[in-house]
Amino acid sequence: MKDVFTMILAGGRGERLYPLTAHRAKPAVPFGGKYRIIDVTLSNAVNSGLRRIAVLVQYKSLSLDRHIRQGWNILSSFLDEYIITIPPQQRVSQDWYRGTADAIYQNLYVIENEKPQNLFILSGDHIYKMDYSDMYRYHKEKNADATIAVIEFDRKQASSFGILEVDRDFRIIGFEEKPENPKTIPGNPDLSLCSMGVYLFNTEAITSYLAADSREDTAHDFGKNILPRMIGNSRVYAYNFKDLNQKEAKYWRDIGTIDAYWEANIDLIAVTPVFNLYDKDWPIRTYQGQNPPAKFVFAQEAEGGRLGVALDSIVCGGCIVSGGRVQSSVLSPNVRVNSYADVKDSVILENVEIGRYCKIQRAIIDKDVKVPPQTVIGYDRVDDKKRFFVTESGVVIVSKEMRLD
Repeated sequence: MKDVFTMILAGGRGERLYPLTAHRAKPAVPFGGKYRIIDVTLSNAVNSGLRRIAVLVQYKSLSLDRHIRQGWNILSSFLDEYIITIPPQQRVSQDWYRGTADAIYQNLYVIENEKPQNLFILSGDHIYKMDYSDMYRYHKEKNADATIAVIEFDRKQASSFGILEVDRDFRIIGFEEKPENPKTIPGNPDLSLCSMGVYLFNTEAITSYLAADSREDTAHDFGKNILPRMIGNSRVYAYNFKDLNQKEAKYWRDIGTIDAYWEANIDLIAVTPVFNLYDKDWPIRTYQGQNPPAKFVFAQEAEGGRLGVALDSIVCGGCIVSGGRVQSSVLSPNVRVNSYADVKDSVILENVEIGRYCKIQRAIIDKDVKVPPQTVIGYDRVDDKKRFFVTESGVVIVSKEMRLD
């Protein structure tokens, strides 16, 4: 796909993921132990053969920029391949990015320099596996000005997404953002087509729409403004998502809330997870820290009842489970669980230490937190709400570097 340039939108605040986004952009939030959310989109792109990639950053982008520089310097500049980050440059105005469409419009200079025939626009905060080259071939076959990746959802659950209406040739004839009464697929009244936030445009076609939108008082958003206008005037098609996980149900997650984030992480520890991190044919890449192997110490028979063990869990390098018990949890690098501690159904981020005799369940503990001995989290919602952020479903979040003395 040498005639394709790729832009990844990674500048959002991720307000519904607060407090995990208090110090970082949403795509930089850790996921699955050793990854960042954006690693999934970047891996999809590289695995698909995309080799010119610009990540558009804005909100609290330091850790995201550092992660990409350290972990994604894998392409050859001699072959005109690269992954770069681009902050707002104020080339066309004094504004920050005002929306998804405006972020692309403000970087038309970059696109013009690259001179691609086609432009991929991807979101940096979704979890899924997709070969974009299949979508590219479909785009070419349809001679489309724009192609939008879609996933089939139960109509009753589809009103939280952008919904596409198509004819029998899958040409898009309507688009609604989060409608109360979603349109259905022709011939299937139970399913609706939801936009995945994956767009492929003919560069010449999209440029004129972006320029026109920039002069108007709109939300400058692809879903709300650009696509509805294109549908009535250009050849716009829906591409039905092919899930490389090859499971019975297609997997695509917008982990935009704390509960969705917790569920997506816990999904990974299943015996046969729908989203498979262990697929050698479609690797998920990331920055690899220089951490020692994980270690589990103290055996019950020899040490008076202490047993360092992790069951049905993901445990990353540098972790030490020292006489504690971990079950159905995700441990990021350099986590220490001390003797007699009990950790269940939790996501523990980097450099956290769990003290002796702690009891923790259904919690997300952010980086660099030291949990004092005998601390109890996740067992008394009333008490938890006095100290922490607690979701409606009862997931407790301990913020980054929070002192629990």
